[in-house]
Amino acid sequence: MAYTESNMIPLGTTAPDFQLLNPGTGKTLGLQEIAVGSKATVVMFLCNHCPYVLYINPEIVRIVAEYKAHGVAFVGINSNDAATHPEDGPDKMPAHAKAVGYDFAYLYDETQEVARAYDAACTPDFYVFDQELKLTYRGQLDPSRPKRNPIESTGEDLRAAIDAVLEGKPVNPIQRPSGGCNIKWKVDEGLYGL
Repeated sequence: MAYTESNMIPLGTTAPDFQLLNPGTGKTLGLQEIAVGSKATVVMFLCNHCPYVLYINPEIVRIVAEYKAHGVAFVGINSNDAATHPEDGPDKMPAHAKAVGYDFAYLYDETQEVARAYDAACTPDFYVFDQELKLTYRGQLDPSRPKRNPIESTGEDLRAAIDAVLEGKPVNPIQRPSGGCNIKWKVDEGLYGL
C-alpha cells in the first residue's frame, strides 16, 4: 500500500460530468441527477478495502446523515481496477455499502476516466462543489489517519467546507490534501500503482 496524497486541483474548477454504473441498482447515474436541487455536492473517491477509508467510514456516514437533511448531495466513486483488486469490484460494492451504512449512491468508474477527470489520486479523496458545481474544497476529511495519526475522526475539515457553502461564505482557502491508498490504475494504462 503506497501512501498517496491528493493532487489538489484548482479551486473554482467546474465539476466534471459523469455517467457511472450504480452496482446497487444496476443503473447508471449522472452527476446532474445527483446534484439537482442541492445546495452543495460532495464527490468522494472511496473503495472497499483501503484501511484509510475503512478508518473514517463511520464519520462519513455521520456527515452524510447530518448534511443530507440540509440539502447537500453526496456520491461515492470507486475507481480501482477490479482485475488487480477484486475486493473492489462492482459485484462487492453493494454488500460493502450496506455493511458500512452508506446512504448515498456508490458508483463504479470502470474506465477510470472519472478519476482522471477529477485528478483523483487516492482513497479517500473529497471534493465539495457549490450550487453552480464550482469547486470550493478539495482535500482531507480531517487529520486522522490509521497508524499515521490515529486520532478520532471528526470530519472537521469537510464539515467546515460544507458549512461555509451552506452559509454562503467563502471556504477557507488553506486546505490540506487527503492521504491514503493510491488509486489502483489499470496495468495497460501504464499507471498501475501497488
